[in-house]
Amino acid sequence: MKLSVAMITYNHERFISQAIESVLTQKADFDFEIVIGEDCSTDTTREVVADFQRRYPQRIVALLRPHNVGAMRNLQATLAACKGEYIAFLEGDDYWTREDKLQRQVEFLDRHPECAISCHRARYLYEVGVGSTVVAPTLPAGTYNLDDLLAGNFMMMCSAVCRWGLLGRLPDWFHGLELADWPMFALLARKGTIELMDDVMAVYRVHPGGVWSGRSETRRLQEAIQMLKILERELPQTHAQAIRKTVAQLYLRMAEIAQSDGRRANTGMYVLDCLRSGGATLPGAGPVLRGLFWYSILGGWHSPLAKAKRAILNRG
Repeated sequence: MKLSVAMITYNHERFISQAIESVLTQKADFDFEIVIGEDCSTDTTREVVADFQRRYPQRIVALLRPHNVGAMRNLQATLAACKGEYIAFLEGDDYWTREDKLQRQVEFLDRHPECAISCHRARYLYEVGVGSTVVAPTLPAGTYNLDDLLAGNFMMMCSAVCRWGLLGRLPDWFHGLELADWPMFALLARKGTIELMDDVMAVYRVHPGGVWSGRSETRRLQEAIQMLKILERELPQTHAQAIRKTVAQLYLRMAEIAQSDGRRANTGMYVLDCLRSGGATLPGAGPVLRGLFWYSILGGWHSPLAKAKRAILNRG
């Protein structure tokens, strides 16, 4: 089998048909399968998946969980059932927009054995709150490496096609995470490069029921920090500096959120965590960290005191 499409789904009755059809319409000169992990949904998602499997038995493998196992375990079990040399990812609430997506990415990987992951841009589709079109990532198309990825995950799950034989199986520590794509891509990027194509070939749907996008920003940052600290232990020390810089940036962002929410104690705690991670060396972070620190000590008095200090200095 040349390629497997790993699809996990839970309570996606409004979206799952579009996701599956966007794979079935792919025009490719190689054989591929769609392995769908259906995590015991409480809506009609299971019935939709089962119907597609009945209609396309040679193409679709339906893994119907007898009970809900959660997104991470569902993903791991779905990946374990995949037989392809390459694996593409598509969650049940996203979809692909070009019929030649898989063909183009597989051709690139076949021609470039040094490349571990091929990815492309995706369009964000917001169900509520945002009217403008957002396309990510905004990085220039081209070749990237592991340190680039450790600086921030620029790959959408729905855009990636991976050379799965480089990883084989996920390590035991992976089971305790709630963030799947970034650490998985990092493990693969140890063995090869990442190629970002310039085309927009998928839609990433943002909605309140999304497993990841539905969480608060602080929760997402906390999960990312936990994951990066594990990667710091697991990856060669040559990558430690890149990881710590990213962790410091995430703590700084958490401090800013805590300040905007009026949580002084949390603001101070995150500022200290940022500094312990090397935040003092972040370009331009000094004034921001000082402001956040004084806010955590003085609260609302910080702003008028800072203004008075500036007025005194200006008079001098």
